[in-house]
Amino acid sequence: MKKYIIKRLLTAIPVLLMISVGAFIMMNLAPGDPTDLYVSPDATPMQVEATRRALGLDQPYPVQYVRWLGRALQGDLGINYSTRYPVLPILVSRIGPTIVLMGATLLVSYLIAIPLGILSARKHGTWIDNLLTGGAFVGVSIPNFFLGLGLIYVFSVQLGWFPTGGMSQLGGEGGFISAIHHLVLPVTVLSAFYIANMTRYMRSTMIQVYGENYIRTATAKGLAAEVILTRHGIRNALIPVITIIGTDLPRLVGGAIVTEQIFQWPGLGRLTIMAIQQREYPMLMAITMLSAVVVLFANLFVDIMYAVVDPRIKYN
Repeated sequence: MKKYIIKRLLTAIPVLLMISVGAFIMMNLAPGDPTDLYVSPDATPMQVEATRRALGLDQPYPVQYVRWLGRALQGDLGINYSTRYPVLPILVSRIGPTIVLMGATLLVSYLIAIPLGILSARKHGTWIDNLLTGGAFVGVSIPNFFLGLGLIYVFSVQLGWFPTGGMSQLGGEGGFISAIHHLVLPVTVLSAFYIANMTRYMRSTMIQVYGENYIRTATAKGLAAEVILTRHGIRNALIPVITIIGTDLPRLVGGAIVTEQIFQWPGLGRLTIMAIQQREYPMLMAITMLSAVVVLFANLFVDIMYAVVDPRIKYN
């Protein structure tokens, strides 16, 4: 296992390099010039050139990339154009809220989806199964922005049950209750898709597991349905479900961008929107690379969890 993990980490290095090159090329091919946002419309060509030189944009693209890569390897992700502050501290300050939001989303999704999937499989072909399956299709189909705006209008504007946006710190006014209060709507929006998707996965895998010979043998021996479910069914059904963590994490990151913007959540998603609007290339490069690292490590975590859940899986 150790050799496999080391091999995967070494393989991630060229992948990250290719991602950084691709992101750098796309950002520089995008229309517009960052200097347009920081100079007066009446600025002279000399003033524009001085601004480009100050931002480090006067060099050829390969030189800019090599300089960025060299500084990034030393922990220097560049300077934010608008504030002239280092990118790294700004990035670090936004990671915490996003981790809270995404962590709560995954926790809620699994706690709800796994029991619903099991229930749907056990009631296969009944009205309960049809209801849960139909609800899952609806949950997969609703866009984040539509659901978010709808929840804000109903539960914040009309009923006044939840705040329209923002984040409450655990140590701030209201404490834990206020923090949960601010989390409810954004977590509901983000988890809607994952609850629906994981419910469908869990249902299909449980139906398949119930048809296996070892389940039939256990049933023929007279084992209780609950014992068969807990000892043999769930563990084998979880293997395909674990895959969702790795395959759907990029979608979760993308959904967090929209959700954070709608609910004014002070995380990486909202920072990404601001960086795009202000053409903050160093910030966008840092966010892109951080997202790539998270996705790569999530997939490695999924592979390790395979071996934990199913001892038959060996990595040589």
